Amino acid sequence: MELGLYTFADVGPEIDPAQRLRNLLEEIELADQVGLDVFGVGEHHRPDYAVSSPAVALAAAAERTKNIRLTSAVTVLSSDDPVRVFQDFATLDLLSGGRAEIMAGRGSFIESFPLFGYDLDDYDELFAEKLELLLELRGSERVTWSGKHRASLDEAGVYPRPVQNPLPVWIAVGGTPQSVVRAALLGLPLAIAIIGGQPKHFAPLARLYREAASRAGHDPAELPISINSHTYVAETSQQASDEYFPTYAAMMNRIGRERGWQPMGRTQFEAGRSPRGALVVGSPEEVIEKILYEHELFGHQRFMAQISVGAMPHEKVMRAIELFGTEVAPAVRKEISR
Repeated sequence: MELGLYTFADVGPEIDPAQRLRNLLEEIELADQVGLDVFGVGEHHRPDYAVSSPAVALAAAAERTKNIRLTSAVTVLSSDDPVRVFQDFATLDLLSGGRAEIMAGRGSFIESFPLFGYDLDDYDELFAEKLELLLELRGSERVTWSGKHRASLDEAGVYPRPVQNPLPVWIAVGGTPQSVVRAALLGLPLAIAIIGGQPKHFAPLARLYREAASRAGHDPAELPISINSHTYVAETSQQASDEYFPTYAAMMNRIGRERGWQPMGRTQFEAGRSPRGALVVGSPEEVIEKILYEHELFGHQRFMAQISVGAMPHEKVMRAIELFGTEVAPAVRKEISR
C-alpha cells in the first residue's frame, strides 16, 4: 500500500500565507525524507487556505524532493481550464522527473465558480465536459474537441508533454455514487474522502466502483482506490487527542456554521476517534490499527492522511509526519505485504 499526506495549507491568526507556504515546503520535504509515497495539496479560493494553485506549490516542492509523488488534492476541474491544468501538471511532471498526478474533483466549496465566471447550475455538467477534454489532452498531442462551456479546439497542439504517458488522473469523490460510477466507466483511479461517520458505510462505494469497472470492461485489479482521511499521530493517544481537537474542531465548526451543521464538541470528536470512527487520530499503534481495519473494508491501494487540519502548529505537524513516516507506514506496509 502507498501511504501519503495531503493538506489544504490552512492559515489562521497565528500564521500568515507566506509563512504557511514556507512551512508547507518543509512538510513535503520531510515526508519525502521519511519515505512516504505521495503528498497532495488542495485548491481553494478562500482566506483560510494558502493555496489556490496546487501546481505552483508542488513545483516548488519538486525542487526540494527526490522520490515522493506530487498530486493535487483536489484540482477543482469544473471551474478551471483543462488545457491549462494539463500544461501545469505536465510542467510539474517534467520538473519532478515523472512524479506528478492530478486528483480531479468537483470541489466541496463554491467560491471558484463565480470567481471564474461559471454558473453553479452547471455544476455537474461542467465537470463531466472538462474531464472529457482533460483526458483527450493527456491521450493525444493534437486535439480536436468541442463542447458547451469552452471554446472548441481544432487540431490544437498542447505542450509541454509530460514524462509519464499517460499522466495519472484520479477522480476524488465525497460519497456520491454517480461520481464513483463515472470514474469506473472511464477506468480512472478513485479517491474516497471519509471525513465523518463510519468508514464501513463507505464500503459499498468501493464495491460499486469495482463492479461498474468490470461491467465496463476494465480490470478492477488495475484500478487503485485511495482512502483519504483526517489523521493525526502523537506519542500517546491522549496527546494526539489533546493536540488535534482544538484546531480540528475550530475548523469544522467554522465550516459547519456556513453549512448549517451542528457544532462539534469533544464527545463527538472522541466518537470519531473510536476504533470504528472516521478520525484516524491517536498513537502510532492506534493509527496503524485503524488503517489496517479500513484496508479490510476497502482493499485499497493508497491511504492519504490529512494531518494539518486547521491552523495546527508547524512543529506538531512535523512531528506527526515523522511518526507517520517512520512508525506507522513501515508497520502498515509490512502487515499488508504479509
